[in-house]
Amino acid sequence: MDSSVLSRPLLPSPLRAAARTNLSFTRRATIVASLYSHPSLCSFPTRNTTRSIRRRRAFLSKPVASMGTEETYIMVKPDGVHRCLVGEIISRFEKKGFLLKGLKLFQCPKDLAQEHYKDLKEKSFYPSLIDYITSGPVVCMAWEGAGVVASARKLIGATNPLQAEPGTIRGDLAVQTGRNVVHGSDSPENGKREIALWFKEGELCQWVPAQAPWLIE
Repeated sequence: MDSSVLSRPLLPSPLRAAARTNLSFTRRATIVASLYSHPSLCSFPTRNTTRSIRRRRAFLSKPVASMGTEETYIMVKPDGVHRCLVGEIISRFEKKGFLLKGLKLFQCPKDLAQEHYKDLKEKSFYPSLIDYITSGPVVCMAWEGAGVVASARKLIGATNPLQAEPGTIRGDLAVQTGRNVVHGSDSPENGKREIALWFKEGELCQWVPAQAPWLIE
């Protein structure tokens, strides 16, 4: 028997009955051809199938509301941009499952750098830090997710790359504190403040990733 015949769905019982009657071959062929030309007519979901569909829909819609409990600001510093590490750094956060809300290449003006690092103003390295962060373009990112601030800090690693664990961004990609590739907010409050500082109104995207149900239950 032709294997393609075996792969076809069984005829609904009324048509099987019609096939056993004395209808002409041509008439029976017309009925069958009509059925197969309208796939929706071949679908007779059982009660169990309907329940399964409803459960899947409920499962897929449930996690969306639980996403996005925190926001953090991540910035690839000028050394990371010059060394072409932007893609690798972004992929670390994507693979973790965080949601990218904003992304741009940006030349930081001096006044913005001073506002961002105002807590370090009394430090001896403050002038050189400002010169460094304004010396070339940076990549600004806003990320969202459950526990994203603390998790991002772990992904980034210790401030001194020589003390950062292997597998972290700084542990793998940097060797000096003054060229440690990336910045990350140190608290949820600073995450909101820094995102508002580096992104203008309308620059953040509100969206739900297709993988959301597989990240958070």
